[in-house]
Amino acid sequence: MSTEIHLRRRKHFLDAMDGSVHGKSMAIIPAATMRYRSHDQSFPFYQDPDFRYLTDFPEPDAIAVLRPGHDKPFTLFVLPRDPAKETWTGRRFGVEGAKERFGADASHELEEFEKALPDLLSGYDALYYRPGRRPSLDHPIQSTLEKLRAKTRDGVRVPWAIVDPGTVLHEHRLIKGPEEIDAIRRAVAVSAAGHLAAMRFIRAGLLELDVQAVLEYVFKRHGAEDVAFDTVVAAGANACILHYPQKQSRLEDGDLLLMDAGALLDGYSGDITRTVPISGKFSPAQRRLYDIVLAALCAAGDETRPGRDIGDVHAAAVRVLTEGMVDAGLLEGEVDQLISDKEYNKYYTHRTSHWLGMDVHDVGRYFETETKTRTLEAGMALTIEPGIYVPSNDTSAPEEYRGIGIRIEDDFLVTPDGAENLSSAIPRAATEIERLMEEPFDPPA
Repeated sequence: MSTEIHLRRRKHFLDAMDGSVHGKSMAIIPAATMRYRSHDQSFPFYQDPDFRYLTDFPEPDAIAVLRPGHDKPFTLFVLPRDPAKETWTGRRFGVEGAKERFGADASHELEEFEKALPDLLSGYDALYYRPGRRPSLDHPIQSTLEKLRAKTRDGVRVPWAIVDPGTVLHEHRLIKGPEEIDAIRRAVAVSAAGHLAAMRFIRAGLLELDVQAVLEYVFKRHGAEDVAFDTVVAAGANACILHYPQKQSRLEDGDLLLMDAGALLDGYSGDITRTVPISGKFSPAQRRLYDIVLAALCAAGDETRPGRDIGDVHAAAVRVLTEGMVDAGLLEGEVDQLISDKEYNKYYTHRTSHWLGMDVHDVGRYFETETKTRTLEAGMALTIEPGIYVPSNDTSAPEEYRGIGIRIEDDFLVTPDGAENLSSAIPRAATEIERLMEEPFDPPA
């Protein structure tokens, strides 16, 4: 994305701080730091989404300072150029690159930050900063504030309010701009390519890990920078574990395989789930539950439009799932009462939707008040992912359903007139899945 886009985002944030009820405000937004798995071996670096949203600066440890009305409203503190270290860890942009490539009005080496804090914080009523996000900064910031507050009788103006920047930033991030919608479309398209390849690849005798390898290879082959989250590939009863991690089980004829996987592309996430028969054909019991879940997804999709609440999306899915559970013999009783008592939780334990964006479970409030869920608006992206999970040891369930776990998940964009299913390229209907799985697997080049 261009620096013009990030300049616009910073302006929105600066304008919001400028009009803050907390008075004259400034913000300190830190980048993520490197995390180490052992000795000098690090985990893959993932930039803090709020920092990336505002700056696009890709390096660890940097700090952004934003001050409305200042002659240099956007300052970056960054790691310096260091040829010796860059030989090991890659090139850095340094102080000059922070200005030339990322539009900083001023930039300094990171080691200057603590010395600059008294000047940075003086003259403001509120500091937008999230303690705990980068704990190493908490003490110097708090210590500097305490020293400055001791000088208020000398006329020093110092922040007394510390405000979570997410109260502003996360509302901005929830409504996606055109460039963000574009990025999500690409991330979902790459995610779909991986799922389509995996569905053609699946057969009995493989390990779950083999299917994961195909999914993630196709993601990377199509330009993904990473997976959006830890890929779930769960065969048989493993699918009843929502975030099943092991991936060591063998695929068996007669079982289902649940794949929950998405690509991260240009900082934005896809998140798609498909559940397919390993043999290529659903059994009658599998098909019965599968069709219930698909009907729930369709009902929830129909509720996804401006003016409806995200709670309405969940309620639509819950009603169809509960009705289906009664028809299938999983639950007994009157549907409205079962819903009121949340009896469906026995086989459907999670919410139907989450926001989608830079984070796979993206930021933004889900409730407008304690009881009213968020009204949907054009530009919101969300998942719809109903499911039914019948543990293999549930003796109260009809035997033919035990050990079946089914989830179907699509990614939706709320539009001015309704909603668009961004992942519709992947078949959902049982007969379409069976037809796709008959096609030969063509290994991606």
